[in-house]
Amino acid sequence: MFLLALTNALDKHRVKYALVGGYAVALHGAVRGTVDVDIVIQLKQSAFNKAEQALMELGLQPRLPVSADDVFLFREEYIKNKNLIAWSFSNPDNPTEILDIIITEDLNDMEPVIKNVMGKNIRVADIASLIAMKTRSGRPQDIEDVKALQKILSEEME
Repeated sequence: MFLLALTNALDKHRVKYALVGGYAVALHGAVRGTVDVDIVIQLKQSAFNKAEQALMELGLQPRLPVSADDVFLFREEYIKNKNLIAWSFSNPDNPTEILDIIITEDLNDMEPVIKNVMGKNIRVADIASLIAMKTRSGRPQDIEDVKALQKILSEEME
């Protein structure tokens, strides 16, 4: 399973991460289908470099020809001038293996929770962080995710 291989590689390279996006929403209990994996890492150059090493070992390649150093150094410019919100990777030998590192968010602003997936502990963004992140995005699927997450949150408080 790609998610487990990915998180094993990130752990091996000591990349602090939190799963966000559709997988995170689903792991919190909402019904949600998704193909790609989305993560947030620390906005530190060393984190970008370690993530790049881990992903290359898995056979993933950046969709745009930019290095970890470029993404880190020019992150603000990419966001502002190119509307780039994610550093995207895919496996040319397996097109279903897709990863997006969200570069508009910082792991240090989140409080990840641990979810067990097939015997492996995976760090997932907490519901409050997911709601905030998806509200800022404003995309239709993200708004639906916010509604589902708010429902889960209200049920947990009952």
